[in-house]
Amino acid sequence: MKLVTTLLGLLLLTTSGAQQRPTPPAAGNAAEFPFQNPDLPIDQRVDDLVSRLTLPEKVSQMLNASPAIDRLGVPAYNWWNEALHGVARTSMKTTVFPQAIGMAATFDKDAMLQMATITSDEARAVHQEYVRRGERGIYQGLTFWTPNINIFRDPRWGRGQETYGEDPYLTGQLGSALVKGFQGDDPKYLKITACAKHFAVHSGPESTRHEFNAQISDYDLWDTYLPAFRDLIVDAKVAGVMCAYNAYAGQPCCGSDKLMNDILYAKWKFKGYVTSDCDGLNDFWQHHKTDPDAATAAANAVLHGTDIECATGKLFTYNSLLESVQKKLITEEQLNVSVKRLYKIRFQLGMFDPVERVKYARIPLSVVESAPHQAHALKMARESIVLLKNEQHTLPLRQGLKKIAVLGPNADNESVQLGNYNGFPTDIVTPLEGIRAKVGPSTEVVYVQGVDYASNIVYEPLDINKQLAYNGQPGWHAEYFRGTSLEGPAVAIRQEAGLDRYLANVKMEIAPGLLAENVSARYLATFTPEKTEELALQISGDDGYRLYVDDKLVLDHWTGRGFSSNQHVLNVTKGQPLALRLEYFQVDRRTILKFSGAKVVPMNAANILARVQDADAIVFVGGISPKLEGEEMNVKVPGFSGGDRTTIGLPAVQTELLKVLHSSGKPVVLALMTGSAIACPWEVAHLPAILNTWYGGQAAGTALADVLFGDYNPAGRLPVTFYKSETQLPAFDNYSMAGRTYRYFTGEPLFPFGHGLSYTTFQYSGFKVLSKAVTGQPVTVSVQVQNTGSRAGDEVVQLYVRHPGATGRVARHALAGFRRVSLSAGQKKTVTFTLSPRQLSRLNAQAQRVEAPGKVQLFAGGSQPLAAAVAAGRVRKADLLLTGAPKPIN
Repeated sequence: MKLVTTLLGLLLLTTSGAQQRPTPPAAGNAAEFPFQNPDLPIDQRVDDLVSRLTLPEKVSQMLNASPAIDRLGVPAYNWWNEALHGVARTSMKTTVFPQAIGMAATFDKDAMLQMATITSDEARAVHQEYVRRGERGIYQGLTFWTPNINIFRDPRWGRGQETYGEDPYLTGQLGSALVKGFQGDDPKYLKITACAKHFAVHSGPESTRHEFNAQISDYDLWDTYLPAFRDLIVDAKVAGVMCAYNAYAGQPCCGSDKLMNDILYAKWKFKGYVTSDCDGLNDFWQHHKTDPDAATAAANAVLHGTDIECATGKLFTYNSLLESVQKKLITEEQLNVSVKRLYKIRFQLGMFDPVERVKYARIPLSVVESAPHQAHALKMARESIVLLKNEQHTLPLRQGLKKIAVLGPNADNESVQLGNYNGFPTDIVTPLEGIRAKVGPSTEVVYVQGVDYASNIVYEPLDINKQLAYNGQPGWHAEYFRGTSLEGPAVAIRQEAGLDRYLANVKMEIAPGLLAENVSARYLATFTPEKTEELALQISGDDGYRLYVDDKLVLDHWTGRGFSSNQHVLNVTKGQPLALRLEYFQVDRRTILKFSGAKVVPMNAANILARVQDADAIVFVGGISPKLEGEEMNVKVPGFSGGDRTTIGLPAVQTELLKVLHSSGKPVVLALMTGSAIACPWEVAHLPAILNTWYGGQAAGTALADVLFGDYNPAGRLPVTFYKSETQLPAFDNYSMAGRTYRYFTGEPLFPFGHGLSYTTFQYSGFKVLSKAVTGQPVTVSVQVQNTGSRAGDEVVQLYVRHPGATGRVARHALAGFRRVSLSAGQKKTVTFTLSPRQLSRLNAQAQRVEAPGKVQLFAGGSQPLAAAVAAGRVRKADLLLTGAPKPIN
């Protein structure tokens, strides 16, 4: 009740004295207030604006959905937007690149920078279009909460797909490229803003993230969990940071003395803004129990530098900040620090300046999904593909095959290749479509899904809407209500031909005159089956839904929040009608509701074998799905729990079908789609060719076909270790890095970090140190790489550092440089790296970084410096003897 009273008081005080919003001054016109004058310094404008705000108005601006302040002409602004691999969750179609883990597999900083530049172009154009429409809701602003630079320390983490893998250096380099492409190069204005998340020590399990307390050594903190954040915050000057849900060393990350006050602000001198993860501040007093109530938690978070609270419902901890001030837990002057940081970002984005002053505000909508943008999505999809195995030159497949069989749950599934935190492109090419387009009409392409992800039952899509009617009218009878409980008179009643709705924000109408926020709906229809068969009634929704068949509740997700998918399987009889009632509610954010049907088809091994027996080649596109691994997901599939995985193995039903296909004697190519490492030991032992294509974005199918038939030579590299089994790893909730990732794992992996094959061969020579090795000074090295094969291809040159004489904990070796180079057949290039003192340093016993004199080993090649690769000359070695005094590294 105290929160409700505070909220009502805040709203009344904020809206009192509201008046018609003044038009921002045009260029050359006198400003009504100094903050509206684009010729004044930004800090002066910020100070002026904040000085004019009342305390309730200041508090209102510290929520992700910041309301307008009409009396000052300050428009509403929602800080929440997403662009993990292209502009996401907007109602407009946008270019979708491979999922972040796939972009990491490219090992291509230049391509990453171009992707980020393209994304920020589209983001600016989309934002300006929303402004022209007068829309300023969620997913419409210029502050994007990406990249996710948490270290992918364990393949069971469902959100690992959002990261750049397990290596701190690779993560920092790719994340910095994204920041540069997002934020632009204008000396005054930011293009859009990036946000380094989730700070810090955060990587699952998802199910306990709201109360989990990560306890690690200072060594692991500074060696693994913080380096990428430092790269983005100190060097790349990222504008935003998102603090994590979990606690670290007994304090919530958004209220951590060490992470926030000591490191982020005092040591790293961060000048941007900090947002909580969504609903994370409620955890202070509801789950972590470090604060007794909302007012104390709110003051605690602000005093630790958390400027914005993001919340998904109506319960904002920061609505209690008025109470916090009244109780003298915090002062208004201390709140001003956060409010000024937030407004500085908005001024740097040019939100208070005429469009003609801000070059980024003039990017036209025509850039969105333009031909160059789509071409780069294809380029990155190609570059992300990792050739894991290729015995006896099974790949590339020869042109002119008479028949090719394509199977698997991901062979013709558009949604899977989009990953999560994704946009929606106009055109998506699946592997099946890509292969058909590649081979042309002269080659027969047979498609059989065969199995689902973890079930030997396939759900073949059925256009069930044709079999639905209500009172003689086709489709659903729909009733829409204000509020989430189906109460009161219906605001709108109409007939819906089908239910497949995606509304990106609450400013869109779910029905005429009814915005898509705090609404509910009831849909009625009679389903008259055309056949006697087993069917699945499938629902995807955000937030709650429930389905009744003949007034019996058969599917109940009414208490759910967020996106989920569920289905009800039943036997139907031809001509026997069933009464369907689907009820749905939506609180805020997105409105998603899809009702569909599918035929239930059990796997028939004999029939499948008969269909592929005369094929020249078999391509099985399997793996997993972002609907199974992700963020706090409600899935009921063996091997998956709450968005994480309980096993990293390829689901057994897929291996069973692959064994059937292998028995045909035909070459079987396995193409995996996944956001993380998959253990597939049987496949590695028995199948001649295996590819990993990740969630490859809109052009995934074209890219795969190009690689399968040799029109593109693959060169992707694994940004994560592929283990043989989760039994090789410590417990998932153990955050110590001992025994994890290539830097500390001492076992034999299925495929190592950095692994990736090509259709050509490369040879390394002439690895040289070109400068004196003195502590405190950079060291330059070079290596020659030659394409010794018969076709052109890319090679990813990798540079590793090892400290052979170090005592105490130290990585086996660590990536310190990488370069993707293109080489024609026979061509040789010299690749040069400059190693900074930081890259040649290590942590001492006090977890302080020091570059010490002594021996350092360097390795350059196309993979990690594993013993066999070094012995075979595929990786070259050079020794450094650092001289000089020990140098502390800040």
